[in-house]
Amino acid sequence: MADENAEFARLTRVLLDAETTAGVLERVVDAAYRVVPGAELVSITLRSPDGRFHTPVETAPVALELDQVQYDTGEGPCLDAARPDGPACAHSVNLGTDSPWPRFGPAAARHGYHAVLSTALVPDARPPRLSGALNIYRASDGDFGQDAREVALLLATHASLALARTEAVTRAELEAVQLRRAIDSRDVIGQAKGILMERRGLSAEDAFAFLRRASQTLNVKLTEVAETLAARRADLDESR
Repeated sequence: MADENAEFARLTRVLLDAETTAGVLERVVDAAYRVVPGAELVSITLRSPDGRFHTPVETAPVALELDQVQYDTGEGPCLDAARPDGPACAHSVNLGTDSPWPRFGPAAARHGYHAVLSTALVPDARPPRLSGALNIYRASDGDFGQDAREVALLLATHASLALARTEAVTRAELEAVQLRRAIDSRDVIGQAKGILMERRGLSAEDAFAFLRRASQTLNVKLTEVAETLAARRADLDESR
């Protein structure tokens, strides 16, 4: 708990220093990935004044895909938590077989993720300020646990306070941030997959699975694993 307290103290400082909404969201997602027990993917959902949902920040493209399934089907934990009258926390311990969201749950399981925890951001938001949710995914099923829920709720509270201090930004500005991150992430992940396919003879699917396992084992972002592999591609030749 000492490490978590230190992280929250550091997070409070950096959130208060953030000058833009995008900066706040980047810091919250990064902190959640590092300190929420069991977190393997993290994203932010925002609900625009017109009622539409979007994901401006995420730790890997697959998180955006999982969020998009919810936006397309109109159901899921991030939508529940992001609605003004929604719960403070929405979660499922087994998305594949026992989900309260009959379309999203099986779709998430097909993506390889079986547990989810979403906590509300700025639950009392009024236009033009945006409400939203902090979303945390895990490949294995089972309860995240009380500690994880408390940490996620505390992070969401920090984020909500910081967001309240920033000026509301337009959907287009947030989507520009999202698009830039998504393109950068996909480029480096695609490069790493290509290296593994060439040097190790893996299929595209097996190469991505290799990267995801490494991300989970090392507890670092998928994009960071891909960047490291791409930067040290010569090491693969030496190890053959």
